[in-house]
Amino acid sequence: MTEKLLTVRNRAGIHARPAALIAQTANRFSCEVTMVKDDAEVNAKSIMGVITMAAAYNSTITLRTDGPDEVQCADAIVQLFESRFEEE
Repeated sequence: MTEKLLTVRNRAGIHARPAALIAQTANRFSCEVTMVKDDAEVNAKSIMGVITMAAAYNSTITLRTDGPDEVQCADAIVQLFESRFEEE
């Protein structure tokens, strides 16, 4: 299992567009992908799951990937967060 701590850096937080980008990216890989914020653990391959985390600006999220391509998947999702979902 690969685990990464992510910080939401885009001012609008995780709304529909970033949630869709996360889910689309996660679905490119065969590994399991979960995101944890506070007590909520969601499947990152589900747009609705990601949105329900209600992750605002500066929220911290734990990303967990588990499977044959877990490192590549984690790196791809980390890149989305680091690029602020290309919103700014």
